[in-house]
Parts: sequence; structure tokens; C-alpha cells
Amino acid sequence: MERLKAARLVKARGARPPVLERIRVPRPAGGRSRTRPDHLSGDTAYSSRRNRRYLRRRQIKHTIPERRDQRAHRRRRGRNGGRPAGFDPARYARRNEVERLISRLKLHRAVATRCDKRAYIFHGTVTGAAIRLWLKP
Repeated sequence: MERLKAARLVKARGARPPVLERIRVPRPAGGRSRTRPDHLSGDTAYSSRRNRRYLRRRQIKHTIPERRDQRAHRRRRGRNGGRPAGFDPARYARRNEVERLISRLKLHRAVATRCDKRAYIFHGTVTGAAIRLWLKP
């Protein structure tokens, strides 16, 4: 059964998703959270050159598929297009665990509709729904 380890609410505006800069991985023994996860999985929305460069610079291993147009552009450039991005299909297939967890959280009406005006109140609603899922036998 999948468990929610951390939640981050972000606005989805602009060309650069701010979620990459706000990643925090809690430590099991407590203390300051890590800002560099062991591995990051994302969908094609995060496959931009800027995001990949950011992840490489921070030495974060990632599994993000290339979009078709990016693949075609790289092939069209030939040798100058660079090598294809590394991609592990088995690890990418495990991404659906996160999707299933999100759908289970959305079974709670308050999470699905998001009627809360303030982000911190909605974060509390998501936390409450996650606690209910965690305590459910």
C-alpha cells in the first residue's frame, strides 16, 4: 500500500515549474530535511532542457521521458543533437503509485473540489485526508 511521505502545493504558472526548487525529503531520524532526493520521476511536462540541466547540476538522478517533438528535433540535428536522455521504463511504470495515491486522496470531497481559499488551509485538508488513509485498516 502506498503512503504519503511529503506533500507540496505549488502554483502551476509560468514556464518553469517551481516544484523542483521546493523539494524537501524528510529524514527518518528527524532534523533538517534534505533538498536533494535520491531519485526523481516526472512526466513529459518536466522534460524541458532547463529542468534536466537543473537536475544534472544538483546531481539528482531522474526518470523523465522525452517528448516526441524533442526526440525528433534531436534526431534531426544528428551528431550535434546529443545523446538521448537516460530513461528507465520499469522505474517510470512505478509512477502510477503516486497517481493512485492522489486518486485515493481525491475520494475526499474537500480535497477533490478544493473550495479552500488559502493554500495553508488546503494543505491541512490534504494532511487530514492522508491521516485518514493512513489510519484506515
